[in-house]
Amino acid sequence: MTTIPQQSAIENLELIARQVVEGFIIGLHKSPFHGFSVEFAEHRLYNTGDNLKYVDWKVYGRNDRMFVKKFEEETNLRCCIAIDTSASMFFPEEGTTKLQYSCVAAACLFYLLKRQLDAGALALFDEELYELSHARSGSRHYRMLISELERLMRRSNSHKGTRAPEALHQIAERLHQRSLVIVFSDMPDNPEKEDDLLAALQHLRYNKHEVLLFHVVGGRQELEFDYENRPYEFVDMETNETLKINPSDIKEEYLRRMRAYRKRLEDHCLQYRIDLVTCDMQEPVEEILNRYLLKRNKMM
Repeated sequence: MTTIPQQSAIENLELIARQVVEGFIIGLHKSPFHGFSVEFAEHRLYNTGDNLKYVDWKVYGRNDRMFVKKFEEETNLRCCIAIDTSASMFFPEEGTTKLQYSCVAAACLFYLLKRQLDAGALALFDEELYELSHARSGSRHYRMLISELERLMRRSNSHKGTRAPEALHQIAERLHQRSLVIVFSDMPDNPEKEDDLLAALQHLRYNKHEVLLFHVVGGRQELEFDYENRPYEFVDMETNETLKINPSDIKEEYLRRMRAYRKRLEDHCLQYRIDLVTCDMQEPVEEILNRYLLKRNKMM
């Protein structure tokens, strides 16, 4: 099990990513992420320098000549990982935050993409999309992405709100090539914003992007509302609004609304063919990634 001590993760993010990925990559029979051009077209003779993974070894075994499988378009995967950096992602105040958890998961995915020689990009947003790197492959670009994630893990709370729909619309407009878009966010649970969020996700799908949504939550507090039976003062990390109440007085209604919200989110993601993964921070990063990637690997 890979633990994420706060300072250690910041100083050794690349090492942690490598350990996590190498730990579960042996369970994957093939790459869990592929380029989008997978329709077989024809064979052609092997040329020196061709990628050996496209050699048809069955044909080679029959006639002792090497042929390469040619597809309609031979493209590598382009992947953009978008991370919500708004104030709510700095929860909890003690221990690993949602933002740090997301950064470790993103580093693991970037390392996996690097192994596959695929192109990765990083997008950061809060009230706006304020950073979107180019999608590139190669060790130098990978190290730049890891360095940016390390800086992000050190950042203090900017107390900015979330405008995920606006940011996702901008990503949809600025990604000019078909990509896998992976979003890490705790997602707005305001019913008034749900339609806007769904429209933004639909925009990404309409532009032919594949979308994977990691919903980052603190399970004990947010999913189970597990608090001691005593008065608490709850503070909204984005608006600073406060509420003094005994959690037991509202627990039943809170859980009802949370279940309803999660059901709506799941239904809409299913409707638009968006993969939705719950990242409960009670679980180690590698367990969530391993479970999802194995599932995805079997479906391909």
